[in-house]
Amino acid sequence: MDLISVIIPYFKKKKFIKEAVNSILQQSYQNVEVLIIYDDPDQTDLEYLMSIFGSNKKIRFIINKKNIGAGESRNKGILSAKGKFVSFLDADDYWVKEKISKQIKFMKKKNYKISHTSYEIIDERGKHLSNRKAKNFYDYKEILKSCDIGLSTVILEKDLITDEIKFADLKTKEDFVLWLKLLYSGNIIGALEECLVCWRRTKNSLSSSFFQKMSDGFLVYYRHMKFNIFKSFYYLMILCLNYLLKNR
Repeated sequence: MDLISVIIPYFKKKKFIKEAVNSILQQSYQNVEVLIIYDDPDQTDLEYLMSIFGSNKKIRFIINKKNIGAGESRNKGILSAKGKFVSFLDADDYWVKEKISKQIKFMKKKNYKISHTSYEIIDERGKHLSNRKAKNFYDYKEILKSCDIGLSTVILEKDLITDEIKFADLKTKEDFVLWLKLLYSGNIIGALEECLVCWRRTKNSLSSSFFQKMSDGFLVYYRHMKFNIFKSFYYLMILCLNYLLKNR
C-alpha cells in the first residue's frame, strides 16, 4: 500500500482545520502522512494545532519563518513529503471517508499519474450550494479558458513535480499554473466523477477577491504561459466571464 502525503497550508483557518484533518485521519485508506505547513507569523493558532494534533505520529508540522503564501507552502510540503503520491487539502475543506481509496484504485486501474474528482460546494455552515463535475483533460488548451479542477480533489505522483512544474508564486491561481504545466508536459488529468470532496466557500477567503483573481489571472498567461500582452488579456477576459457564469 503506497504512502499518500497530504499537504495542508495553514493561515488563520482555526474554525475548520480540525474537521479537515480528521477527514484525512478517518479515511478508509490509512497509509497516510499529513504535512501542515504553518504559514502565519502569529504563533497563537500553532499552539492550538499542537494541542490537538501534536501527539499524532501521522502528522508533521513545517513552520514558515514568514508568510510565503499557499502555493510556495505547498511546494515546501512536496519537498518534505515521503509518499509516492501527494494530495492537497485546503484547511477549510474536507474529504469523504472513501476518497483516497477510491481515487488511488481509479488511478491505478486507468494508469493515471494525476487525477481529480467531482466535488460539492458548501457554505460556512456546511449547507449545500452546488456540485462541480470532474472531467478528463488531455491538453492544456482545454483549461485555458476555465480552470475546472478542484485543488482539494487532486492526487498526483510526487515525481511529476520539478523545478519547472510546481505551484506558482501567486496569491491566487497558483494551482491553475500547475495544472497547465502538467498538461503542457503531456500528462493526462483523469477524472473520477464521484463527488468525494466538500469545498467550502467562505466570505473572507482570499479566493473571493475578484481584483486579485484578475491580476493573478493575467500573470498566469503573461508570465507563466509566455503569451503576449494582447493574448493574455484575451484569455483573461474569457476566464473572468466563465468565473462569473459559474458563480452567479
